[in-house]
Amino acid sequence: MTGRLAGRAAIITGAASGLGAEMARTFSREGAAIVVADFNAEGGAAMTQELERSGGSAIFVETDVSRPADCERMVTRAVETFGKLDIIVNNAGIGGIGALADLTEEAWDVVMDINLKGVFLGTKYAWPALLANGGGVILNTASVAGLVPAPGFAPYGVAKAGVVQLTKITALEGAPHNIRANALCPVWVPTPMVEAALLISGDPDATRQMMIDGVPLGRMGTTQDVANSALFLASDEAAFLTGVALPIDGGSTAGAHVMLHRRGGLTG
Repeated sequence: MTGRLAGRAAIITGAASGLGAEMARTFSREGAAIVVADFNAEGGAAMTQELERSGGSAIFVETDVSRPADCERMVTRAVETFGKLDIIVNNAGIGGIGALADLTEEAWDVVMDINLKGVFLGTKYAWPALLANGGGVILNTASVAGLVPAPGFAPYGVAKAGVVQLTKITALEGAPHNIRANALCPVWVPTPMVEAALLISGDPDATRQMMIDGVPLGRMGTTQDVANSALFLASDEAAFLTGVALPIDGGSTAGAHVMLHRRGGLTG
């Protein structure tokens, strides 16, 4: 531990599992007090206890990021408990795949409500607290699916592309107030959400290999890969970075045209 976030208070949504849990552990090790915000009460309480057993300071706030009152409450609890808010990581999200013709309106709406609206609401209610603090950091979890289109990923990809654009607008509006905003764009990472998708694919081993084949560095990402990038962007080392959509992808977006060509997706 180097104390890169010592003395800071951070909200991390979706912190009960997956990417959010790893960010919570990493931020806590680096000295941040953590608000574990998640709709999963059992998992959120367990993560909070884990952070406290490791010597960190943490509270759990049960939160549905698609509900304005929940987002307002998580910020209020952060300020009441820790006296301020320095960082919010709008990370909570769900999967959403399927051919456009087969999608229901309900399926579309739930992905938008959590993956995009949830980022907006987290930002909206954190904004006054960050202003009162003299500035701060907003990190949003997007995806390479928000940078490169793929068939079958309409609701998820559109929501994550929206997160990227929202992040850039937030960065421009926040700059005069010393509020930085950046987006994390990971490729495949073996989180519970991805593992669930593998199980329903029909051939998990083949699907996993297909994912790896699309990554020039030859492996899936890890939750720690993403948490390390989040730590950097949240720290003072990234003080001159805002409006960035950072691919954490082993070269996937850089080599997208090559992969498409190998699979016959390009003819030129």
